[in-house]
Amino acid sequence: MNDTDQRDTRPARGAVQRLDNIAIVVDDLAAAKAFFAALGLELEGEATVEGSDVDRLIGLEGVRSDIAMMRTPDGHSRLELTKYQSPQVRDVDPHAPANTLGMHRIMFAVEDIDDILDRLRPHGAELLGEPMQYENSYRLCYLRGPAGILIALAEQLR
Repeated sequence: MNDTDQRDTRPARGAVQRLDNIAIVVDDLAAAKAFFAALGLELEGEATVEGSDVDRLIGLEGVRSDIAMMRTPDGHSRLELTKYQSPQVRDVDPHAPANTLGMHRIMFAVEDIDDILDRLRPHGAELLGEPMQYENSYRLCYLRGPAGILIALAEQLR
């Protein structure tokens, strides 16, 4: 065996181990769950969180929120959908353009963009432009989902 075969592949102490989840604040939890279920994510669990520990954790007072954890089919990624009952949600422009500061978009690898779009349109999905082919490798599109969330779909061409 050489040195490369014996290399320790565990993350270094204090290093990021993985991306656990991305939390998204929504105004309609049922609609957001339906949208991401139509995309192919699976509901992993739901809960209501509140109390002084939650307040201290996120730096707000009087927090009460309903959350739904959605898991990708491969089991490696999760979206935490959060609907705040209190305090009141701060509004932002749900139609802000793609070059707005902050989180840009979430991209999902898919098998068939057209099929996915057909499933998402009844849940309010709106294309931002049109599906495009990138070189000979991917077909891509951007769309807006619930609460103005920007979603990108990438279909690898074979």
